[in-house]
Amino acid sequence: MVIVAGHICVEPLKRDSYLTECRDVVRQARQTPGCLDYAISADLLDPSRVDIFERWESRAAVDAFRGSGPSDEQQRAIVSASVSEYDVGGERRLT
Repeated sequence: MVIVAGHICVEPLKRDSYLTECRDVVRQARQTPGCLDYAISADLLDPSRVDIFERWESRAAVDAFRGSGPSDEQQRAIVSASVSEYDVGGERRLT
């Protein structure tokens, strides 16, 4: 399993429009074979922060989806980013 997690920052007044532009990406990701979860969401405390969480069955599934990436407009909106990828060897359900 591969997890991609972290956050990006955009101008606070542009965050809502940035998230609206991400809807199609989220929809497409969730329909991609091997995608277990995919979320891009507003942080509850920081008005500039957008939280990223992705969970994939395999590296191949991530690579198959990653072909396009953010649009040029979305890329320009990002002020900073801290996103990492994790290879997971096991899983333990909490509920």
